[in-house]
Amino acid sequence: MATTGTMHLQRISTSLAVLLALFSLLNSAKCDEQVPLILWTSEGVSTSTQAPPAAGHIVEQQQLSSYLEKALNEGAKNVVLFLQDKMSIEDFTMYGGAFGNKQDSVYPNLEVALMSSSSRLVLPAVSWPASNAVIGQLQDQLETSPLYMDPETLSQLRLNASSSALLVFRLPYGIGADLMSAKEILSGNDEVIGQVMSIMKSQSVPYTAIYTALRPSREAASLSMEAGQGGGRSLLQYRGGYRDRERERERQRKVKERPGVYGPVEFKEGDETCILLWAKSLSVKILRSGTWEDHDLTPSTFGEGVSPKLHGSSCDKTKARLVLNYENVLGHRSFKLMFAMSQRHYKVSARRWFTLDAVELEYDGTKATFNGSRHIYAPAEYSYRCESVTNFRWPLLTPRTSKDPSNQWRVSFEDFQIQGFNVSSSEFSYASDCAGFFSPGIWMGLITSLLMVLVLTYGLHMIMQLRTMDRFDDPKGPAISVPQTE
Repeated sequence: MATTGTMHLQRISTSLAVLLALFSLLNSAKCDEQVPLILWTSEGVSTSTQAPPAAGHIVEQQQLSSYLEKALNEGAKNVVLFLQDKMSIEDFTMYGGAFGNKQDSVYPNLEVALMSSSSRLVLPAVSWPASNAVIGQLQDQLETSPLYMDPETLSQLRLNASSSALLVFRLPYGIGADLMSAKEILSGNDEVIGQVMSIMKSQSVPYTAIYTALRPSREAASLSMEAGQGGGRSLLQYRGGYRDRERERERQRKVKERPGVYGPVEFKEGDETCILLWAKSLSVKILRSGTWEDHDLTPSTFGEGVSPKLHGSSCDKTKARLVLNYENVLGHRSFKLMFAMSQRHYKVSARRWFTLDAVELEYDGTKATFNGSRHIYAPAEYSYRCESVTNFRWPLLTPRTSKDPSNQWRVSFEDFQIQGFNVSSSEFSYASDCAGFFSPGIWMGLITSLLMVLVLTYGLHMIMQLRTMDRFDDPKGPAISVPQTE
């Protein structure tokens, strides 16, 4: 009997992987634009079957909202959302055992959950802006705030089947120097899914589970060239030209991440906005065992449907403090990124200026502080903008002391803009840019031009010093004798 159940599980999981692989081929022209979404209900909860979209169809935000609304209206009100940082269809074709190597599959718990569910829905191609807004859509439909959890916290929580709850489990995704790093991370994520399913089953609370991601994992296809494992390599090579595709993906990513794609972080005191923050990228790194481990805070801070936690922030006429609260960053359950600003009147310039006094990282009771007032400042009625704010490459931020924990951290803010005073209409004021009038490129051009002018002047001077002969030798007459005195 157990053998029959195992064979049945393998057939279902293989069918799922092959289905996802088929959709990946049909969507090969735009696969870097979408992420998959899998929805299922707990054992014993049955809803009407929803027809998946036609092959090659991309599910946009409005259609995804209708799918979720129908599932929640007929299913359980407790929703478990597994939100991975990045995920693409290649993750299933590469690591899901789709080519006969079922023993190498990294999704055994996900396959068991799908097999035991009587209602499941697989959407292989969901536009990533739509998946980015899943939390906001679920929050509106359930009329409850999301609770960011981990398995340990869930085991201490007692859920009620009669009330709605939105439990969000953030799952990492990162690709290191070798192929196995991504596989190990996905396997760990599947173990988290298995733990959560076991806890929910022990509490006998019906639920609806969703597994998706914020953005596509762009490196999956390029890494497939190095997989070299059986038929998986030949199927993934169907697309060809991986390096060219990766360059195009990078170009499209930069286009999408231009200013204006998503709004800035706003902190309001009452009904008035008093602090604005925007950046194309916010990332932190920590030094552990001689290796820098990094974490991208951007998906948790900006984007459609993303609402960063700002408790602890404050502002008045002279001081402003913006606190961004995160969870599970580089192994720290509690992590805060803080910007402390102040403004005052300077008699020399006869005007008020604001400075970014400090950038602080607070994690599990430890605080690392970077000073920024020496380089980061602007007139009080302006905002401050800089292409790159770091503490390690042309640093604008410096550790407070030589013994401060900030010496073990690296922070990097790209295309950074902040304003802590005199905010009007929830929009940035005129930006005071950190770039000086004489940039390194201008200085190099001026110095090169000066050297060329000096060389030209010296050459002309030498040419002007040349004198022609005033006497010439006559071949028919005696040779010219030039006295030594001349």
